[in-house]
This record gives sequence, structure tokens and C-alpha cells, in this order.
Amino acid sequence: MTVNTLDDLPLKMPRDRKEIDELQRRQKRAAVEKARTSAYWRDRLSGINLDKLDDPEEWRKIPLLDKETLRQMPTEDFYTEFCHHRGPEVCEYWRSGGSTGRPLFYPKTYDDIRYNMVGFTRTYECAGTAPGYVAHNSFPLGIHPAGHMWARAGRLMGIGQVWSGAGNSAPSALQLQLIDALKPTMWMGMSSYGLHLANLAQSEGIDLANGSVDRIMCTAEPVSRAKRDKLEREWGATVYDCFGMTECSMMGAESDKRDGFHIWTDLAYIEVLDEETHKPVGEGEAGLLVVTPLFSHNGAPFLRWNSGDVVIYKSEGETGSDFAVFPVIEHARRTAGFFKVRGVNMNHQEFEDFMFEIAAVNDFKAEALESGDGNDILKLSVELRRDADEAAMRNRLMADTKRVFEVTPEVEFLALGTLATEFEKSVKAPRFVDKRG
Repeated sequence: MTVNTLDDLPLKMPRDRKEIDELQRRQKRAAVEKARTSAYWRDRLSGINLDKLDDPEEWRKIPLLDKETLRQMPTEDFYTEFCHHRGPEVCEYWRSGGSTGRPLFYPKTYDDIRYNMVGFTRTYECAGTAPGYVAHNSFPLGIHPAGHMWARAGRLMGIGQVWSGAGNSAPSALQLQLIDALKPTMWMGMSSYGLHLANLAQSEGIDLANGSVDRIMCTAEPVSRAKRDKLEREWGATVYDCFGMTECSMMGAESDKRDGFHIWTDLAYIEVLDEETHKPVGEGEAGLLVVTPLFSHNGAPFLRWNSGDVVIYKSEGETGSDFAVFPVIEHARRTAGFFKVRGVNMNHQEFEDFMFEIAAVNDFKAEALESGDGNDILKLSVELRRDADEAAMRNRLMADTKRVFEVTPEVEFLALGTLATEFEKSVKAPRFVDKRG
């Protein structure tokens, strides 16, 4: 069955949490039963009592699954031993997220896609994006699912789409021309690309802040307060972040209150666990997000998937909308995303926040290099706003980086637009590069 209207979607909004609890009880069992037909899971699940899956101790007997485990499988084994389908039952293959390691391509059956579409349509509703909006969609189109799934969801919701794709399919200069000519009211894309477009606009003398776009929808990257503030300042628009993963679907979004992601717990069973012990943490404490899709497990069986995200769980959000039925998670950090320079662990997200909190910084790239005598070098290549004082900013960047991160960088200033050109062909702007060794 295809999805041509909202009425064709297979899952409606739950009325209350009791309904969600009943659905989870039923679908957790269905997910485990389906996984038992996978050669990978068969022995690993042999001792699990299906009648006791609501017992937390029994559920935690199911081992965690992570991307490295799957990447270590030969390609043929991944499809024959782990996945359920590889033939005519498959509707689409979705590329795994992340920019490091061997990418995986997950089969999604027609039934999987119908449930996945539920997650994408809800993001518009949760963020209050009404029919009649027109979105300039700068998400990658093709084997990365977010762009085309959101575009199709927009059609169901009465939200128009400019199918632009990312800069590797439509050059960023062209995208700015389209935004100026077509006057979309919403921009959609990865937050780093939104900054990239804003930086290019400034270098070209284009005033995005007074343009037609009044809201932004992002996903795939953490949106910190500093990054959100810069996006909103440069675009003159309100940012709504969304949360998903190819192993499950788009599974959460910010509401009108923007106090975290409301997670569709009728589509995914989530756990927040201590990073070391893998035991549940208390509400309000940071822990590792573990996800089990409740419906979209027909192509590939992701039980207790270690997402690599560290989050804080809240049972209640602030919204008064229908989405109050869902709990909220706040993204704390990723378990990956560091370099070590001169013995100091530098978190990429924290460093990006540090840089974008400096109003004079338009864009930057950080590189870990090795000197001729084998010592580590942190090099910052920085574009400044037109009216910035280079000498003062060099002193500030060197002193503040040393104070906060205990490393004194080399600083090089670039002409406006230099990094925009360099980042143009990347899905995610490569602001952090380790060139050692």
C-alpha cells in the first residue's frame, strides 16, 4: 500500500501514554520475534523469554548493537546473516549516518517506509509548520534519506518544496539565487550547511536576515545554543531541530517551546543508559541513547541500537500541544568527535561553540598538524566579518583558546568566501581535520 494522503499513514497520534505503553508491550515482542529470524540474532536471543520482555532485567539480556559491530562484517554477511531482505521486498536502501568508517546501506521494505513516513510528517506538525509553507530543501538527495523523505512528507502535509539538494548537487551560489528568486518561507538542511550558505551570502553582500525565510528545520548534527543563535541571527529565522537515525527513522522534533526533542515513543522504544555500566540512569541525568524500532524492523533488525548519542531524558515537555503525549530528550553530546592535541582532548562541538560565540568570526576550520620536530600544532583558519580588526582578533583567538582549551593555536585569516568554496562539495562542512601521520 502506498502513502498518497495523511489518511494512508499506518499510525495515528496516540491519545495518551497508556496507549503508548500498550503498543510498546505488543511491538517489543514483535521486534524480537522478527529479529530471531536473522542469523545474526538467532543464538543471541535464544535465552530471551518473550513473555517477560516488560521485565527490565529480561529486556537488558538482549545485547547492545553498535555500528562498529556491523562494519566488521563482510558486506555479503551483513546482507545474508544480519538483514532480513535483499530482493523485491525492498523499497529503498538508506545510507548509514556519520562521515567516518565504511558506510552501510540498510534495506527498507515498503512497510518500513510507510511507518518511516509517519515520523517525517510529525516533525512538521510538532514544530508548528502549517500547510502553505514553501521549503527550500538543502538536504542531500539520493541515498541519504532525510531530503527525499521530508520532501515527500511535505507533499502530504501541503508544504511546498524546492528540491535543491546539498551543495554537491546544486552549487551554493545557485541556491542563494533560488532563495532570492523563489522566495521560500522555510529553509531545511544540515545546520553546518545553513551556516555555510549564510557565510557565502555575507561574502556576496546578500542580506538573508531580511529575506523571505522565517523558519529553519535541521537535523543530523547537534545544534548548540551558539550555533542556533548564529543561524537565527544570519537568517532572521527561528530554528527548529529534529532528531532521527537511519537505523530507525525520523523519530523526534522540537515543539513550539523548543525545550528538546519530543520522541515518538510509539515508533521507537528508547532507553537512556549509563555509558559504562549500561544500566538505566535517572531522569535528568545524561546517558547513552539506545533505540529499538517498533515497526520499521522488516528490512534490518535493529534491537537495542547504541546510537552514540548522549542525551538527557525528561518525561514531560513544556508544550501544550498534542505532542505533550511524548517525552523529551535533550542532546548532550556525541560519544565521538574529538582530537587530542598536545595531550589535550578537544571536543569538536565544544570548540565550534567557542568559535561561533565570537561575533566577529564568520567561519573557521581547525586542523591538527605535525611540525617538523614531531610536535602537535593546532591551526585555525578563520574568516572574519568585514569590519573586524585582524590584529586584535589574532590576539584574542590565541589567548582565549589557550585559556579554555590549554593549547595556543596558529591563526591564519582567510578572505571571505574561501571556506565556502572549500566546503562546497561536502555533505557536512569539514571544519575539523586531523592531518597528522
